Amino acid sequence: MDSAVEAVHRYRRPDPACWDVVVEAVCSEASSYDADKALVQAGRAVARHADRIAEDLRRHQGSFGTAVGHDVQARALALAGMGDLRALPALRRLAEHGGLPYSRPEARVMAALPAAELAPVMLTKLLRDGDDYHGNTTALDVLALCGAAAAPAVPEVTRYLDTEYAYDALRVLGRIGPAAAGTANRLTDFATGRAPRARRHHPRPAAWAHWRVTGDPTLALDVCGTAVRSGAAGHGLPFLADLGPLAAAHADTVRGLLDSPGAWTRVAAAHAYWRITGDPEPAVPVLLAEVDPAWAGHPTVPVQEAVRHLGEIGAPAVAAAPLLGRILAQEERLGHPFERIRILVDAAYVRTLTEALERIGPCAGGPPPTPSKELVPLPAPARRRIFGFSRRSV
Repeated sequence: MDSAVEAVHRYRRPDPACWDVVVEAVCSEASSYDADKALVQAGRAVARHADRIAEDLRRHQGSFGTAVGHDVQARALALAGMGDLRALPALRRLAEHGGLPYSRPEARVMAALPAAELAPVMLTKLLRDGDDYHGNTTALDVLALCGAAAAPAVPEVTRYLDTEYAYDALRVLGRIGPAAAGTANRLTDFATGRAPRARRHHPRPAAWAHWRVTGDPTLALDVCGTAVRSGAAGHGLPFLADLGPLAAAHADTVRGLLDSPGAWTRVAAAHAYWRITGDPEPAVPVLLAEVDPAWAGHPTVPVQEAVRHLGEIGAPAVAAAPLLGRILAQEERLGHPFERIRILVDAAYVRTLTEALERIGPCAGGPPPTPSKELVPLPAPARRRIFGFSRRSV
């Protein structure tokens, strides 16, 4: 089992038998912490075992379906990662009893479920008293991923504006959009600094959210444009990028930031300039310069953001295709993240690379390079355990 767990953590394309071993270990109670964490991160890689995992989840929930705990969480999250609706009853129970994950990467596994089904689960978690800082910020983060489907949560999210979670609440309201129009005055207060809980990092997301819920860009253009001109560029550029051509008055200022000494600012400026003007020529070289094939996943550099923005630009970013293809063909996963989130972080990077190459399109000069090994096989001792020589030890 240990060899199989190591293989799925280390390689992007492990032999499917490795995942079979992980599922067998977890569902036969010969599991370990590492096997459980691997299963949570598996997603569609274990979809062929969905029925067995669902059956094992029911067993751990007990006769009345009310049990909660680590075993229930691991199996429910594994199903959620496949988009399997059978995860929902257990997730609701976990939400009621504080059993959902506090780690943002792990919690985002649930976003594979339909947003309309997931949003009530996250609202249940918000309504629960006693969660600590990470529990609440994670719940708001996942709720933001639900977008407009989170509209029923507006009253509760608005309550969070009066807490230390105001920044995250602003993000959620902006993602919800017009259904949160009733919060426009509160958002204005945060954008202008008049709200009692307003802090220096609140005006830009609040002004952006105001535009998203009202459709009026005036406040967002003023607040975010001022931030970019005043030197707080990295904090205002993503919001100007979202405004797109509406922010045309700031195009020259944004272009001047393409030579910023900060990598995050350069990447954000390149993206914003393309979104505002539609001109990819100045943006593509800046973004391409940040795509490091040796990147191990460290979040202090904007490699994945640069790849994502190149994909958004599409065909005009054709020069990036060969490099993106080589990175996608690498056999080993990103090495920096902890093992409990390594598969998730690497899978997100793989999706970003794949989507970027798809958007750049066939004009990129053909498909990405084929990996030298499509599958990384199990070590021989592990194969013997799987296929009958020593199955009891799995």
